[in-house]
Amino acid sequence: MNKITSYLQEHIAGEILTSAAARTYFSTDASVLSMAPLFVVYPKNAADIRKIARFAWQLAEKGHRLPITARGKGTDLGGAAIGNGLVMVFPAHMNRLLELDTKQKLVRLQPGMSYRSLQDVLETHHLFLPPYPASYNYSSIGGAIGNNSAGEKTLKYGDTREYVRNLEVVLANGDVIQTKRLSKRELSQKQGLDTFEGEIYRQVDALITDNLNAIKEATRDSSHVSKNASGYALADVKHEDGSFDLTPLFVGSQGTLGIISEAIIAVEDAAIGTTLAAVECQDIDIATAAIEAIMPLGPSALEMVDGNLLQLVSETHPSLLKGVVEKPFPGIMLLVEFDDAGARKQQTKAKRMQKLLREVAGAITVTSDPEEQEALWAIRRAAAIVMSTSQGGRAALPFIEDAAVPPEKFKLLLGGLYALLKKYRLEVAVWGHAGDANLHVQPLMDLSQLGDRQRLIKLMTEYNALVVKLGGTISAEHNDGRMRAPFMEMQHGEKMFELYVATKKLFDPYDILNPGVKFGTSLKDVVGSLRNSYSIDHLHDYLPYT
Repeated sequence: MNKITSYLQEHIAGEILTSAAARTYFSTDASVLSMAPLFVVYPKNAADIRKIARFAWQLAEKGHRLPITARGKGTDLGGAAIGNGLVMVFPAHMNRLLELDTKQKLVRLQPGMSYRSLQDVLETHHLFLPPYPASYNYSSIGGAIGNNSAGEKTLKYGDTREYVRNLEVVLANGDVIQTKRLSKRELSQKQGLDTFEGEIYRQVDALITDNLNAIKEATRDSSHVSKNASGYALADVKHEDGSFDLTPLFVGSQGTLGIISEAIIAVEDAAIGTTLAAVECQDIDIATAAIEAIMPLGPSALEMVDGNLLQLVSETHPSLLKGVVEKPFPGIMLLVEFDDAGARKQQTKAKRMQKLLREVAGAITVTSDPEEQEALWAIRRAAAIVMSTSQGGRAALPFIEDAAVPPEKFKLLLGGLYALLKKYRLEVAVWGHAGDANLHVQPLMDLSQLGDRQRLIKLMTEYNALVVKLGGTISAEHNDGRMRAPFMEMQHGEKMFELYVATKKLFDPYDILNPGVKFGTSLKDVVGSLRNSYSIDHLHDYLPYT
């Protein structure tokens, strides 16, 4: 390995880290898995990425594989930001906003840029990037693109894929391509290239054309959920007019098809003010009825926490809830936001909501005051307490934290989840995006205990099966990673699973790019990679909320 690192250091401008401390630091992300890299690279520019990829490709041609994992801030919850080869870390150098066009509402940036830094810049121009994840305070833009991240505003504005316009991507062999939507003529020109890029355009087009019916059928099946970050977006590549764009494939690919070195992203006008309501519901039946009544009003966010989470927060950090929500806690608390242009329209919707829920819900608090809103949002963001709580060796573990189902199945999902947690004698605390029927839950468990490790695998298997049975997705906004890779065929069916594997093969024939992510990881592999204890110490500068 000394020869490899010495050779690379001579040819790239960035730094290479081989110390035990660096390898340990980058052996974990925000998932429950651990995997130590051989070494770490801080690329300084696209040329560094290209040289590293080309070197790894040449090694693979000789029968020696050097896996490459692209990494931002390490907030990935599914184990996609760790790898046993070379981990390429972008925030060190490739972290700049390169261009801001306020007229066209476009930004050009590098993947290592902090999401929060971008939002802060955009805010000064009364703009924002709507699908910000809950981790935007400390995550990177590249990670959000790789995961096709979503969040509380996705209910109205859509996910990350809808905002990425163009990408600069380093392919597995080191070639650099620029992606955009191509006309039929431009596609033909690309397919005529005697390069790896030309081969990709030819083969991806053929794969989609030959399997169009299967792709359309899978798209119809997945349309029942409003969020789905799993697999590859094959349906979005070729439109009926014959236009063709590889961009949607790379968004959500988690670094398995290419390495993103630059992106052009669309942004939106930010609301001048919002109206927020907290709706107390006695139980899931009432909450379900309330959600059904609220959704036609077009909220910009519709979030939830359950009474169990409120109770947990009250026991550990009671000051967060003081004066905001009092005991006895409701079974479900909904937070409903309207951000329509004009305060009058927001207030009209809020009044309409109150009228609709008069005979259904309990107390309803409505405010347009920013300070009062912040206090109400603290209810939802108190879920951070779950992530940071440690009790006698137990920690909140993210392994069944990203399921979404069709809205009409929301009650069944929540009921099934409660039943499973009771079966495995685990404390219940649930929150999520109610408008998207997207639940988050992180049971308190101790990874040093064999019994808890066994329960983790059993619970994950049973819960994922329940989600799929209900027509949902196990990867709503955090993507597949390694944790959900064993369930990909169950999620998508044999045919689409084969198409996804074939897509990966087209872009990465030697399986260099983030191997084991999305495919190639079994439950046995997951067990073998489980940490002995869980923490998110590498994010200690921030208190995350989900």
